Amino acid sequence: MTKLYDPPESKLSPFFITLLLAVLLAEYLIGIIANGFITAIHAAEWVQNKAVSTSGRILVFLCVSRIALHSFMMLEIIISSNFLNFYYEDAVYYTFKISFIFLKFCTLWFAAWLSFFYFVKIANFSYPLFLKLRWRISGLMPWLLWLSVFISFSHSMFCINICTVYCNNSFPIHSFNSTKKKYFSETNVVSLGFFYNLGIVIPLIMFILAATLLILSLKKHTQHMGSNATGSRDPSMEAHMGAIKATSYFLILYIFNAVALFIFLSNIFDIYSLWNILCQIIMAAYPASHSILLIQDNPGLIRAWKRLQLRLHLYLKEWTL
Repeated sequence: MTKLYDPPESKLSPFFITLLLAVLLAEYLIGIIANGFITAIHAAEWVQNKAVSTSGRILVFLCVSRIALHSFMMLEIIISSNFLNFYYEDAVYYTFKISFIFLKFCTLWFAAWLSFFYFVKIANFSYPLFLKLRWRISGLMPWLLWLSVFISFSHSMFCINICTVYCNNSFPIHSFNSTKKKYFSETNVVSLGFFYNLGIVIPLIMFILAATLLILSLKKHTQHMGSNATGSRDPSMEAHMGAIKATSYFLILYIFNAVALFIFLSNIFDIYSLWNILCQIIMAAYPASHSILLIQDNPGLIRAWKRLQLRLHLYLKEWTL
């Protein structure tokens, strides 16, 4: 598929460009703050205790990759909106695309492993294979995380063969006494479909299976509670309900993000069209929203956030005196 790209000023009004940059900048900043907070808390625990929990290790991998992703997306939207000629230089263009795909796939894999880990630790199954997996998951997880990094890097390398861009000098556009170039982006849709399925569908299936099995575990535990009701609140039930709630929200975000990512990479719409911009907004909103949900569903992170708010309040109070 070949798409024709015009310079941004021929497609969007200055007001719309400003509004777009404001929305994306807000999403990037929220994501960087939320992920930076989670990373700082677990990194401090890592340094202080010389060790970190398995869930903390996954969160550090996830949040660091999301901070890098937000930073690259912020830089790309600024350069592509203001320095189009420079942006479509081969070295610059492929650096951004490869980095984007690598970091995006890393975040999806790490998030899938986080959900899978919670399923293994929370679900109440007595199958021998499941119990063996629960016993070994903490030792396997570091290897699985690094394997995900390798898989994501391998997929990002295929970007060179899937997405190509070139400049056609035979189509000058005269505007304000200047000659501007039109750019074309060519995407191999068949290769992109295979590439997309490996990079997106596999972690998505992992997550759906983990969520489904968690629901089955909750149903089994609920039936057991019904036959042995004591009238007291069951912490295990609360853990299940919290996990199901968080998993359900994440599943919705994950699906929207996966669809937006596929549309964005396939170049179905012009780079400055409303639908393409909407895909970028969705992709920027997903990591920030999920990180906020992770903070809200973690009592330790909530306590740390409240302590941070208190310290900031006291600091501002002293500073204004």
